[in-house]
Amino acid sequence: MSGVRRGGAWPDEGRRLGARGGRRWDTVLEVRLDPPLTERLREEIVTLWADVSNAGGAVGFAGPVCPDEVWPLAGRAFAGVDEGHDHLLVGYAGDRLAGLLFLVSQRFALAEHWRTVKRLMVHPSLQSKGYGAALVREAEAVARRLGWEALHLTVRDGTGLERFYAAHGYRIVGRLPGALRVAPGDDRDETHLWLALS
Repeated sequence: MSGVRRGGAWPDEGRRLGARGGRRWDTVLEVRLDPPLTERLREEIVTLWADVSNAGGAVGFAGPVCPDEVWPLAGRAFAGVDEGHDHLLVGYAGDRLAGLLFLVSQRFALAEHWRTVKRLMVHPSLQSKGYGAALVREAEAVARRLGWEALHLTVRDGTGLERFYAAHGYRIVGRLPGALRVAPGDDRDETHLWLALS
């Protein structure tokens, strides 16, 4: 676990980040690393996940979903955090869960020096405020504190997210052609991106 203390033990845990990178912003994002995964937080995450997916977000589903359909995938993500393999970074706007991402271990000794960023999501009503960018920047800061040498992530082709991540230093390192079937006859490439930290 690289010395990580759960539930907000970092000196800057719960710090308030300006979501607009130096420009004036109306609302700040309070970020928390590995908050206690209470039943309430789990339910808030599942609701957020469904809302993001239903708004067209590429977060593991292709099309409308209800929270009951999200629970199995979310449950696996929660288990990784509960077991100490993975980390959860959440962002709050006031007392509302605004967004989150997971930092996922490969569970493989030869890959312990890097992690995969998964499921970056911001509530649809709170997008375009810079919260996603703030979470990406904080994920990089967490990775550096924990001594990881790189971050990896994947995006679904056709979302335009490659540009967003490129603005944060990620570079495309590969593609799996047609790896994601979002609908019959609609196969999308899975694009792999890498951020070297050392």
